[in-house]
Amino acid sequence: MNNAKEIKKEYRTIDLVYIALGAVLIAICSWISIPTTVPFTMQTFAIFFVLSALGGRRGTMAIIIYVLLGAVGVPVFAQFTSGIGILLGSTGGYIVGFVFMGLVYRLIVHLLGKKLWAEILAMVAGLAVCYAFGTAWFMVVYARTNGAVSLAMVLGWCVIPFVIPDLVKLGLALALARRLSPVLRLQ
Repeated sequence: MNNAKEIKKEYRTIDLVYIALGAVLIAICSWISIPTTVPFTMQTFAIFFVLSALGGRRGTMAIIIYVLLGAVGVPVFAQFTSGIGILLGSTGGYIVGFVFMGLVYRLIVHLLGKKLWAEILAMVAGLAVCYAFGTAWFMVVYARTNGAVSLAMVLGWCVIPFVIPDLVKLGLALALARRLSPVLRLQ
């Protein structure tokens, strides 16, 4: 009986395929961007979609694979960039923050179930954690290269312009994932 539980926890081939497809979707959506201090991309849409459609476990793994691909030089980040330099740069904290979004989503949905309100709560909480981590990272890196900057200024550059678009992307991703999951038998 113990072996059956252990086998169930392992990733099946189909899980690996979904994880790979999730990482590819995030990469493709990150290439759709409008350049600004922190580029406007469809990346967060893909993160939300992957988490909802694939679930917290596979979705978080897809995010980690995406970040690792970018770290080793595959041009998967916004504007076809890549490398550890991007992750260590001023906006790298937001990319790393995507991993925290996945972890927060996985934890909340695990505790509360995959009800619509729980998924929305998990995604909003994950987004807030990503914003917080990315903003702190931005402030540290920016201060090292350009001097100190106020939290209000960084929020004005990196968070406030993105809140409404990210919430719209959250709603669209959740609606699409809920519509496609039964058809694709992702759950």
